[in-house]
Order: sequence, then C-alpha cells, then structure tokens
Amino acid sequence: MADRKCVALIAHDQKKDDLAIFAKANEAVFAQWKIVATGTTGGRVLDVCPGLDVTRLKSGPLGGDQQIGAMIATGDVQLLIFFVDPLTAMPHDVDVKALMRLAIVYDIPMALNRATAEQLIDFNHN
Repeated sequence: MADRKCVALIAHDQKKDDLAIFAKANEAVFAQWKIVATGTTGGRVLDVCPGLDVTRLKSGPLGGDQQIGAMIATGDVQLLIFFVDPLTAMPHDVDVKALMRLAIVYDIPMALNRATAEQLIDFNHN
C-alpha cells in the first residue's frame, strides 16, 4: 500500500451515515491516506467523498471484518476507525471482537466512536 498510511473504516448500520459525515469533515486528511472499508460503509464514504482512494472490501457480515483483520496482521493497515453501535445486537459479533482483538494484538490505534476518531485524526495528521 505504498508509502501512504492506510486507515480502515467500518461502521455498524446505524452509524454508517455518521461515519460518512465524519469522512466528509476530514476529507482533506483522508485524501492523504489509502482507505480500506467494508462494502456498504465504503460506498457511503465514496458517495460523499468521491475523490478519496477507497478500496471496498466485502460487507462486514460476509467477511469484510476478517479481510481488514488480515490486513492489520500483515501490517497493511495502520489505523482503525470503527463506529460501533452499542445499542443494536450484531449477529456477527464474534467477527467484530476478533477484529478488535487483532488491532490490540498488533498495537494499532483504534477509534470506536467519533470523539476518539477526531483525536486520532488530529494526532496522525500532524
């Protein structure tokens, strides 16, 4: 993934619009990075920021979370932003936990809400 940092963007269904708005607000920063995203989330980001370099993977429940986990394990992803919906049950919760575990094991910064994502973006941009 060349010399640019790579950020993974993921959002649960009820948080996809929030992540798209966040991406739009930080479009200038994200323009400097390679982005990988789960399928629908990546589509929403591209809808509002068509100029960004976004690689869309599979939908989370269909393996997208695991694809991103593999990219973390190989060192291809340096930052994870995952807007989690804590109020909705997720049938693929074990995949989400495995992804978070890999981010912890490989010691990459991980944001699970907008407030933390803003801090990571500010820190990694400067």
